[in-house]
Formats: sequence, structure tokens, C-alpha cells
Amino acid sequence: MPIAYIQEFPANGDTSTTNYDAVKERLNVEADRPDGMIIHTAGFTADGVFRIFDVWDSEEQHARFMSERLMPIVEDVMGASAGATRPHESTYKLHDVVTA
Repeated sequence: MPIAYIQEFPANGDTSTTNYDAVKERLNVEADRPDGMIIHTAGFTADGVFRIFDVWDSEEQHARFMSERLMPIVEDVMGASAGATRPHESTYKLHDVVTA
């Protein structure tokens, strides 16, 4: 069953995307798309929260991507500060997904 995954990093006045861009470059999802990823989006809300919104084919595929691909790169890029600011995370099952 498809799921939505949301990460929200609190507004702290820093609107730099340097860390996100470094992680994205290393992941290279355009050339090596993760199994099960339907869509990935990232951007700032009007109140300065950096939000990531993804849709995945299944929770298992998302969890595998997080543990095997994403987190090792995040830890390498961020170093000691990788867990300093924990984002708010949520997932929910989707009833319907329509793609263009």
C-alpha cells in the first residue's frame, strides 16, 4: 500500500539548502532511483519550515531506503551534527495516488 512520508525541519532562520543539496548530489536519485519511490519534493513553507514530502509504494521500501542509502550519507555529510536537530516525521497510508 502506498504511503506518504513527511519530514519537517523547524524554522531557525537558516534558509540555506547546502546540506540538503550535498546529500541529494551524493544520493543521485535521478540516475539511480530508489526502488519504490513515486515522488520526492522538498522546499520551504511560508513560515520557514523546510518540508520534505515523499510518496512511496510501501513502508518497507521507504524504510530500506532510509537505513541503507539515505542515513549513511546524511551521517557522512553532517558529521557530528547529523542528529542535532531532529525533524518532525510522519507517515500515513494513502487511499489513492494519481500520477501524470
